[in-house]
Amino acid sequence: MARIGDQFAVNGDFLYGEELRNGHINTTYRVCYRTEEGHEDRYILQRINDYVFKDPAQVMRNVEKVIRHISWKILRRRRDAAGQTLQLYPARGGRNYITLPEEGGMWRCYNNIEGTHTYDVVENTRQAYQAGYAFGSFQDLISDMNPEDINESIPDFHNTPKRYAALQESIRKDVMDRVKNCTAEIELLRQWAPRLSTLVDMQAAGVLPTRITHNDTKINNVMLDEDTDEAVCVIDLDTVMPGLSLYDFGDMVRTATCMASEDEEDLSKVHMQMPLFESLAEGYLDAAHRFLLPAEIDRMAFAGWLITTEIAIRFLADYLDGDRYFRVCRSDHNLIRARNQLALARSIEDNLPAMEKYIRRLVKTYKR
Repeated sequence: MARIGDQFAVNGDFLYGEELRNGHINTTYRVCYRTEEGHEDRYILQRINDYVFKDPAQVMRNVEKVIRHISWKILRRRRDAAGQTLQLYPARGGRNYITLPEEGGMWRCYNNIEGTHTYDVVENTRQAYQAGYAFGSFQDLISDMNPEDINESIPDFHNTPKRYAALQESIRKDVMDRVKNCTAEIELLRQWAPRLSTLVDMQAAGVLPTRITHNDTKINNVMLDEDTDEAVCVIDLDTVMPGLSLYDFGDMVRTATCMASEDEEDLSKVHMQMPLFESLAEGYLDAAHRFLLPAEIDRMAFAGWLITTEIAIRFLADYLDGDRYFRVCRSDHNLIRARNQLALARSIEDNLPAMEKYIRRLVKTYKR
């Protein structure tokens, strides 16, 4: 960690570091340096997973563009808030990243947003509101960027029909001899398959606009104030790329309306909670209602079901392929996750009428 950190423009002498293990994809460390004045400053070192991101330099170009745009917006609105935005530290040679073959892959260095923390699971309606508001604000800040200026770092990332087609190929190959363990899950997804193309069909027809979206809107990608739990900053921008606003909101429904973790094995604990959904939707629309089109708002509840089903498809495909994408702790970890997400999708489906009704009520308040 010291050897990597010393490649960046950080101030002071290395004291210690720790690995942060709450992410599925990248390798992340928090490191601490002592300055000449005796201050202890902390930074985030991160290795980009080049199995997931085939072109890490392209990912960094996206991240740099979005950070510059957000920083410009924040400085124009509230100069005193500039320290609470995500920033990159330059590396030797002038770039915002380094490539170290001996340590593996491409590395970058972020500021550590002090006085903040994250949650892996939403614990109350206040946190749900703040998560919705944070990602709604993020979308608002970049809503005037041209999606054509951002590269698609993972092609068809949220193309649900293609994700389902990839699952079918994994079933056909069955390289790990695991299909026999998940026949019920495969059959349920087969029944749901006709609805999986709804959003991409609407996008192709021009009903839903292409926007720049975050594409990984978990609660642990929102830094919250340690004292007030108010949203401070959205992090983890590697999957920022052209997409649909509904992808972001759908993933928020998936991750912020169920208090069980996504690898909870007791499926009786896995269900969507309406109070959490109501707070999430309120926070999101408070920040984003000005730029969203009616067609986007109308499909918010459905997007929760779709993205939850999509991640179940991805977990199941990775299980069948030998756990090459998501970090696992046991051989059936991805199967447990897939079953968990299918249970949540069923719960969301049961609550769709109530969810849609509540969103319609919210929209009326903004029109007064």
